[in-house]
Amino acid sequence: MKQTYITEERLNEFIRSAFKEDVGEGDHSTLASIPPNATGKAQLLIKEDGVIAGLALAKKIFQHFDPSLNVTLLLKDGQQVKNGDIGLTVSGKAASILTTERLVLNCLQRMSGIATYTHKLTQYIKHTPAKLLDTRKTTPNFRMMEKWAVYLGGGKNHRYALYDMIMLKDNHIDFAGGLRPAILATQAYLKENKLSLKIEVETRTLQEVKEVLEIGGVDIIMLDNMDCPTMKKAVEMIDGKYETEASGGITEATLREVAECGVDYISVGALTHQVKSMDISLKAVKQVH
Repeated sequence: MKQTYITEERLNEFIRSAFKEDVGEGDHSTLASIPPNATGKAQLLIKEDGVIAGLALAKKIFQHFDPSLNVTLLLKDGQQVKNGDIGLTVSGKAASILTTERLVLNCLQRMSGIATYTHKLTQYIKHTPAKLLDTRKTTPNFRMMEKWAVYLGGGKNHRYALYDMIMLKDNHIDFAGGLRPAILATQAYLKENKLSLKIEVETRTLQEVKEVLEIGGVDIIMLDNMDCPTMKKAVEMIDGKYETEASGGITEATLREVAECGVDYISVGALTHQVKSMDISLKAVKQVH
């Protein structure tokens, strides 16, 4: 199942823009060396263990550039893979395979790295009800793919962008003059503009948690950069009235302990901004004559 932010229009827009960046006026290396009528076959080689992500996108990229290419997916997105597996084969015009190779690999390598790391972290907290969230700390113009990869790795997507949820963070609150004016102004804005968006409010202290509870009218309370004893107390104070999200400086070393504090969600920016890409290559299959 795809997430709602993944649409044909957005995918096609991304692919067109990516080819414009990479190919421009033409792939002169291929145009110079490969006869137009030459055909061939290549296979996608997985060179390390992990979770594969981006195969469906790869097929779309190949066939967007050249609809005559024959692409066979041998694995499924979100599947655990090991070194030596073959993810797909592509056959047809050799020039088309060569020109699309790097874009396909860039997407697959990055997405698979994110999916692999997401899966790893979800295993740390699977004994708790807490869900792992991504953030907006994504690569410009590649957010859709990075959030898709988090989803395929077993994580949960937070808001996609600034337009689909209200999140009042420390700077909003400070510029607005405090929690009360920030929340009340937000509630009035949503009513005036007839918008139905969830409101999440960042809190930094137990006093701020108490203040948000007194004001009310929100959906999620973020517990930002709190140590575990403070976070447990905050969860007790909230007592299920609102959903809770732990955020700020959470690492592999602290993730399990944070989940055990009783929060509903844990957001980890490192899912998308501190990830090593998976080693994957596309290699020609030599024809035996």
